[in-house]
Amino acid sequence: MKVFKFGGASVKDAAGVRNLANIVQTQGQNTVVVVSAMGKTTNALEALVRAYVSQQRNLIDTHLQDIQTYHTNIISELSGDFSKVDTTFAGLETYLRKPPIGSYDEIYDQIVSLGEVISTQIVAAYLTETGLSARWADARQLICTDATFREGRVDWETTNQRIKQAVSQNNTTITQGFIGQTSDGRTTTLGREGSDYTAAIFAYCLDAESVTIWKDVPGVLNADPKWFDETVLLEKITYQDAIELAYYGATVIHPKTIKPLQNKSIPLFVRSFMEPEKPGTVIGAFEQHLSIPSFIFKVNQVLISLHPNDFSFIAEDNLSRIFGQFADAGVKINLMQNTAISFSVVVDNNPDRVPNLLAQLKQNFRVTYNDGLELITIRYYDQSTIDRVLVNKKLLLEQKSRYTVQLVVRDLG
Repeated sequence: MKVFKFGGASVKDAAGVRNLANIVQTQGQNTVVVVSAMGKTTNALEALVRAYVSQQRNLIDTHLQDIQTYHTNIISELSGDFSKVDTTFAGLETYLRKPPIGSYDEIYDQIVSLGEVISTQIVAAYLTETGLSARWADARQLICTDATFREGRVDWETTNQRIKQAVSQNNTTITQGFIGQTSDGRTTTLGREGSDYTAAIFAYCLDAESVTIWKDVPGVLNADPKWFDETVLLEKITYQDAIELAYYGATVIHPKTIKPLQNKSIPLFVRSFMEPEKPGTVIGAFEQHLSIPSFIFKVNQVLISLHPNDFSFIAEDNLSRIFGQFADAGVKINLMQNTAISFSVVVDNNPDRVPNLLAQLKQNFRVTYNDGLELITIRYYDQSTIDRVLVNKKLLLEQKSRYTVQLVVRDLG
């Protein structure tokens, strides 16, 4: 059995859904097909969450109508029984009429998760209409997590049992990326862009032959084409290099994806849904590491520097307190560096989390920060590659290891 994962860009319109069907019919029958929310639906649902939590009724109605219209327009160009989609939207409308209950993150998961539910209901209905033996499976019933909303931790034993019992080898299973459920039935999500991780979970539990992530790029490139004109396709990547690249922010692969596959030596292919005949990139148990530098750019970064109010050392007790506050706030550290009396970190500028974190940190530390920054990571760097990316940039912080350099910069342009 194989596992295919299709991201939001691959199913952003009716033509994308038809293309997915063609790929599954020609390359992946009797496959688990993991599908993300369509297009920018996750962003739209996040806006709906903010309106709902703040009880801005006009915005709630506007966002909901926009989301419904977008999906209705896609359905209007396809054939199939889409009644389940109507039922899902009706349930969402009922939920939004009630007052918000629970933490922001819990509410987020109950609403945002429906993007994947709706997209898979559309895909499954269309595939069935085309004659494919497609079965819709609810990932919330299969992937069991704890109650860490927006970053659910998988209960592997329970999840393994459920997936083995639910997934048949004799048909195509359509399921959702990104989502799971607690033991008491509350929906969780696995982290932003977590559909890749879902594919790895299914592959691990089913001892799959391979996983293929279908993207709008020809494979894994040594840099994002948005930043570099001349990129190079990496045909083969070791698990170790893939983990490192994902950890530092390579958006083509979710950071948690590789480990379950490495544990069972399951190869991961990254291929283009626009050119499905091409081989793309394969990640596996290779010995040869990357022979050229790879570049990762993260924008909208915040550099936060902490200084103890009493000029005490940044030692284990202070670090323990700091890491605890970052964990409680749900803010991931992209880079860290400390001196005797200061500790600096770089994080994504998440407006839902960073302001609250800064307020908490100011209770114990003098806090300074710079926003609007870029974090550039180069894997297998040399000085010429560093010089190349620093053109028209002001360097604020640099950190080097044997194979990797990270640069925090401000654009001078």
